[in-house]
Amino acid sequence: MRGVKDLVDHTILCVGADQSTVIVALKYGSILPCCPTSPCANHAAMSALNVKDVRLFQEATQGFDHGFAAGELTVVLGGNQSGKTNLCRLLAGLPTQASGEVWYQEQDWTPLSPQKRSVAVVFQAFVNYPNWTVAQNIASPLVAQQLDAPERERIVASLAQTLGISELLQRLPSELSGGQQQRLAIARALAQRADVLVLDEPLVNLDYKLREALVLELKTLLAETGATVIYTSTDPRDAFALGDQVLLLHEQSALQSGTPLGLYLSPKCLAAAHLMSDPGVNLLPRANFNGSEQCSAIRPEHVLLPGETVQDCTDTISFHMRVDSVERSGDETFVHGRVSKDGELQDEKHWVVRRPGMHGVSVGQMLELNVRGDDILNLALD
Repeated sequence: MRGVKDLVDHTILCVGADQSTVIVALKYGSILPCCPTSPCANHAAMSALNVKDVRLFQEATQGFDHGFAAGELTVVLGGNQSGKTNLCRLLAGLPTQASGEVWYQEQDWTPLSPQKRSVAVVFQAFVNYPNWTVAQNIASPLVAQQLDAPERERIVASLAQTLGISELLQRLPSELSGGQQQRLAIARALAQRADVLVLDEPLVNLDYKLREALVLELKTLLAETGATVIYTSTDPRDAFALGDQVLLLHEQSALQSGTPLGLYLSPKCLAAAHLMSDPGVNLLPRANFNGSEQCSAIRPEHVLLPGETVQDCTDTISFHMRVDSVERSGDETFVHGRVSKDGELQDEKHWVVRRPGMHGVSVGQMLELNVRGDDILNLALD
């Protein structure tokens, strides 16, 4: 048995009426181990937060282990129903279908209640104190930390400015838009200064331009906290913009982990390649399958339109596309169509071509597309 010295001070747990919305609102004291004899001691030396034998749903037959480093931001990337929220709730000690052990440094958090874990959580469905102003909401963890008034005001002003709610400090949550309330929830979680910060798709309610601006500022702000940060998303752009590390989830299980660039360049299976690509990868026609358990694919950004030069490559493969639709966003063109190899209609695949700039492509047009052999991904089927 390992003794611990529990220095838990003030805690408040806000729980939504349906038990699905929870934010741990105030700062906890540290939980310090007296005897470092946990079975995860060697693993913990490399990662501050470790999970063992995690099963994201009750019927799972195989669990997984993963370590989250202190001071790093890990993007947990997966589609809807992939288990992201179950993992977040497991880390925070909240009711969940997931099971497994949670260790912070050399302390076993598994049996601890949410109030005894130094975890701040922001879910998509946020909770703010309805009768407190924006400033009072942000300051609530700082009051529990017994900071003096000038320091509280400084931190509140800084967080509000970063999150774009400086002009709203005297308003009540009911007077805010959904996106403003979400930013308020993020500010209060950051004010908590917890050892672990869990953000479950926190920017999903923000408009596109605000989201793009906030992502860059949030990266710097989160790095300054020194906390272990877990940030869930369905968008691979978040992995590249925010992530030091990425953990891929698919169908309630872990697929692969690594750096964003490493996962992009070397996905181990088709599902991993889809998750790290926006839009998803294009499957080559069946003639290019390499056996029943392997497939070949190409990313939309690696398909060249007619007239584009293939440089430094002697191995080029051509495909024919009948254009079904064209999208132009100003700086990019997306071409959707049906692709075959050598005109074999029975092997048609739906492809998306993503190219920079504006391209004169019309619906119904037949295009000859070129693909560099080096860009083709040979992947395990899911």
